[in-house]
Amino acid sequence: MLVVDDDETVREVVVSYLRAAGHEVAEAPDGASGLAAHQDRRADLVVLDVMMPGLDGLEVCRRLRLAGDVPVILLTALGAEQDRVVGLETGADDYVTKPFSPRELVLRVESVLRRSGSDPAAAMPDTTIDGDLVVDHLRRTVTVGGTQRSFTAREFDLLAHLVTHPGQAFSREELMSQVWGWSFGDSSTVTVHVRRVRSKVEADPAEPVRLVTVWGIGYRWEPAS
Repeated sequence: MLVVDDDETVREVVVSYLRAAGHEVAEAPDGASGLAAHQDRRADLVVLDVMMPGLDGLEVCRRLRLAGDVPVILLTALGAEQDRVVGLETGADDYVTKPFSPRELVLRVESVLRRSGSDPAAAMPDTTIDGDLVVDHLRRTVTVGGTQRSFTAREFDLLAHLVTHPGQAFSREELMSQVWGWSFGDSSTVTVHVRRVRSKVEADPAEPVRLVTVWGIGYRWEPAS
């Protein structure tokens, strides 16, 4: 784990709880040193404060995304929905609003790790092919028209669930529960990730024909004819 936060007290608390849960943890006091630490030794997951001097957490998250697909959990004092949406659109896998419960943070860390590093469902086929879309469930890769696209763990799990249930409509609450195992949370998280998945699999994300909206219900995957 890598914890990046300019608040020494917050950093110490997060590091101590993660270590108590059995994780090996490195820490950094700012964005630049956090990027350097990750480059020196790639972390399995980064806990990243948003409000930092110099490189803020959103910019660090963008740079981490350019360098690979390491899972990122944002720590933010900004609780407004738009602020959370911006964080998720930047590529974060989850967010926790300050003040937060360290125990909850540890649970979220472990949940993201399970999604990013495990076989999400034993019943999943090895590969799903739908037109020019190929979802490799074992390697957790997605190609569209022969070009591999970069997906976060949460985006991949959402796409994998939908393409393996073609034609079935799911509410946002069902997707939160069935895909990510959440019994509570903000359903706008699903909306953000649907938008991100569309940007990677649709020819025209503004007029989706694959991941379609079912008005009054949620979303459905339309298989290629």
